[in-house]
Amino acid sequence: MANFTDEELCIIAIILDEETEEEKKTPKRRKWVYEARQKTDSEGEFLTLYKELIEDGTKFYQYFRMSEYCFNTLLEKLDVYLKKKDTHWRKAITPKERLAVCLRYLATGDSLQTISFSYRLGHSTVQTIVNDTCKIICENLLAEMMPNPTEDMWISIANDYNKIWNFPNCVGALDGKHVNIQAPPNSGSLYFNYKKMFSVVLMALVDVKYNFIAVDVGAYGKSSDGGIFTNSNLGKAIEQDKLRIPRSVKLPNTSIEVPYVIVGDEAFPLKTYLMRPYPRQDLDVSKRIFNYRFSRARRVVENTFGILSQKFRIYSRRIQATPKNVDSIILATCILHNFIKKYDTNTYSYERNETYINGPIDKGLENLRMQGGNATKDAF
Repeated sequence: MANFTDEELCIIAIILDEETEEEKKTPKRRKWVYEARQKTDSEGEFLTLYKELIEDGTKFYQYFRMSEYCFNTLLEKLDVYLKKKDTHWRKAITPKERLAVCLRYLATGDSLQTISFSYRLGHSTVQTIVNDTCKIICENLLAEMMPNPTEDMWISIANDYNKIWNFPNCVGALDGKHVNIQAPPNSGSLYFNYKKMFSVVLMALVDVKYNFIAVDVGAYGKSSDGGIFTNSNLGKAIEQDKLRIPRSVKLPNTSIEVPYVIVGDEAFPLKTYLMRPYPRQDLDVSKRIFNYRFSRARRVVENTFGILSQKFRIYSRRIQATPKNVDSIILATCILHNFIKKYDTNTYSYERNETYINGPIDKGLENLRMQGGNATKDAF
């Protein structure tokens, strides 16, 4: 072993100390793709589970809340917009997987973190996929799934309301739904509603077959349904007669001419085009019968919200997103609701209930036998 002088030992100590300081200053290289992401093509849920779902139509429907045919039809319409370019460092996520991630999020309401782990994707990647896919759905399918109504369309809707619910001259049912969201930063009480939660409002006009005719999304939760409708683009368009709703027509089997109307609950103002029920105080028999028939027509919109919430379980949880992204998510679910009803032959269809639709339905506004349920409990 070499013998060093005290001077040489001091020099060696100084050199080693400087090397240690340099190592501390040099930052550790961060991984651009974390380890779980590298296993997407071998262990990700899309790769391992999707093949099994295709072999079982029932499981596929339970997983995506739509049939394989409907999924492929949707993918065909959006493929070109979902496709991303590969890079020198990694392959882009395929349009099919991007659509699967978004639909899984909407169908379950699972957190982005949960989907991130199961699909072996980064949290921010999943968040970007969901937000971008919802915006693409809104931009490219809105015109097809919610086209501008024509006069013939309004007349057809009114005929269906008269045939099915015995309420003539009705061109739609209107109501608002509070969607629970995470409290936006620095928003005060704007989004805080009477249900003691933070929300945005989905204002919807639906037809007799539970399709959305038009929607308005994004109003503050603190606002009333009547105020939201008045200030919405939908309300302004109807007020200014831009939706081409027919003027008036005679009631069936009478010479009385009345306008076509939209039905809503007590939260909405009474207009020539917007009808609400009689106040439930000291009503005579004829007014109670009218309220009962009115309730039958109006509850279609409540049923539509129920179907929407059952289909997309994201409505059963608090949506963790900014208000702007929440609006895109809600609108995307409404578009997909109409899309599934149009293209999915395996889902429940209103037209299938042949006994109910084609059975004997009286045409007059007369008294009906009391039927159960809270909606009709106080009609008589």
